[in-house]
Amino acid sequence: MNAFNRKGRKVCGGLFFLALLSLLPLAIQALWNGILPEIMNVSTITYWQAMGLFVLSRILFGGFGGGKHCGGKRCGGKKGSFGRASIKEKFMNMTEEEKAAFKERWKDRCKR
Repeated sequence: MNAFNRKGRKVCGGLFFLALLSLLPLAIQALWNGILPEIMNVSTITYWQAMGLFVLSRILFGGFGGGKHCGGKRCGGKKGSFGRASIKEKFMNMTEEEKAAFKERWKDRCKR
């Protein structure tokens, strides 16, 4: 049953990814065609042009990491100082006075 759940999650995840991949260019196309022709006097775009803009923007700004966080356990690297496990371990090893000082610093940061 556990192996079936993992396989089902992979299939559902793949279907979700494909749905997202096909719907994001539609959103880009709708936004472009709804806003830019009136504001900047440009022509409307097709679905495939929107897909090209999506791929280009991912290459230039976001990359195609696929959820891998190198520095974390997925890539086999050591977690950095800002990783969840690292902060949790540091907090668990603190004395009560250090924990109180840490909490106070974060309260001050959040007030800004």
